[in-house]
Parts: sequence; C-alpha cells; structure tokens
Amino acid sequence: MFEMRNSGFKGGRGLATVKLALVQFESALMDVAANVRRGLEFVEQASRQGADLIVFPELCITGYNTDVIGDRYHELAEDTGGPTVQAFREAARAHNINIVLGMALKLDEGGTANGAVIIDRTGAVAGTYSKVHLWEDERKYFEPGDVCSPYELDFGKLGVLICYDAGFPEAARTLALQGAKLIVTPSAFSIEDKHRWDIYYPARALENTCFVAGINGVGGDLRLFGNNKLANPKGELIVSGHLNEEDMQVLEINLDEADECSKLTPYLRDLRMDTYGYQA
Repeated sequence: MFEMRNSGFKGGRGLATVKLALVQFESALMDVAANVRRGLEFVEQASRQGADLIVFPELCITGYNTDVIGDRYHELAEDTGGPTVQAFREAARAHNINIVLGMALKLDEGGTANGAVIIDRTGAVAGTYSKVHLWEDERKYFEPGDVCSPYELDFGKLGVLICYDAGFPEAARTLALQGAKLIVTPSAFSIEDKHRWDIYYPARALENTCFVAGINGVGGDLRLFGNNKLANPKGELIVSGHLNEEDMQVLEINLDEADECSKLTPYLRDLRMDTYGYQA
C-alpha cells in the first residue's frame, strides 16, 4: 500500500480537510463472509492511517459478474439491517471512520439494487444509494435508482455515484449543484473500458469544480484492473493507483479548493439552468 499526503480532519485538522482511503478490492465471487472479513481489515488499516472516509468498489461484498452470479444477487442481497451492514456499522463506530460500501441491497419496496450504503463514523446509516444508470445485463437483476442527492457527513456533503453513472455528466452536475465538493464512484471496470475510466473522473471534476474519485475492483474473469483515480477541482489527477493489484491509497484533500476553483472557473455559477432545465 502507498500513502499520499496533501494537507487534514482527525486530531485537530481543519473541517475542510478530509483524509480519504480508496480501496482497490479483490472480491471472492459469491463469498460474502470472506469479503466482509477482508473489508473489515481494510477499515482497520485505514483507521490506523487516520482516514476519515473509506470507499470500497461496486458490489464488493458479492463480487461483480452478472454472467456468473445472475439471479443469485437476489439471494445474496441484504438490507441495512442485515449482518453485513451491521458488521461495518460496528467497525465504523469502533474505528471512528465513515464508510461507503458497494453491495447488492434489498429494497424496502421489493427488488434488489446495485447499491451503496453510506455509514457515518458513529455507526449510523447516513443513507443508501441505488445505481441510476444500469449497465447492460445489470437490468436483468437490479432495479434502477431515481435519486441523486448528497449525504451529510461530518466533513460536509458527499456525493455518491456507481460506475456507469459517471458517464452521465448530468449525475455529477446534479450532486455538485446541491453542494457536494467530493463525489466518490464505486466501480467495476474491465480493462477493455479503461479508455473511459481515464476520462470520466478528470472531466467530471473539472466541469463541476469538485473532487471526483473512481474506486475500482481487481481481478476475476472480467479483468477488473484497479487503478483508482482521484481528480481535483481543476481536473488534475492526484491519484492513479497501481494496475491489477489489490491496494489502498490514503491521502488528504482540502475541500476549500473546490470553492477557490469555482471562483476562477465558475461553471456552476454560469450554468444556464433556464436553458438546460436542471432542477437541483
């Protein structure tokens, strides 16, 4: 694992400064217990490095492969009262860290979402997100979400998207218009699509003058390649993780940079909402 440091929140650091832990996670396909154990180890490691927020990839608790898992996503899905979320809630509280966890999520109204659970450092569930833009065969197994709204954490508003969502500028723009200065995107990208992976995060960061991260899985038949990305509000990459290996990047960002960049390049101020019809 390697660590990058830019600037701070725990231990007296300023409220605008947040330490992130981005996990390139290698899931064991359909082995929920093994993935939970490994995920909790990463939570402990991130806490030891002083992280305020740890983010895992898309569907990391089951692994990502619709061809292999298929309908079993419904069997493996859990709601927020299930053992997986309870284990990570306890870990968040014990290790004083916020968590974004990608998993198959049972919906209250029935069905299953390709989802993320957002847990604050007190162990409370701050919210859940259901992937809005489903990719290819995901439509056979998951219900699409229809809400893009940030989550309130102790450092401010956090935006969450999942994988293919990042290819739709409207999704990130909607979050930025609601005040999110940091958007994280749990993902499961295959090496064949790396050209899109390399473009999404700098583009979304630049046009919304905010920090945007892509957090990718590793391994499996789909050849997930890791290579986590984090772009700053100028659209500059400040993290580009190793290829094809499980890893975790830990670094500090200052969310005030988003305000400074938006003054210099006021995309959000000058957006013609009357023309484009954004309703955030």
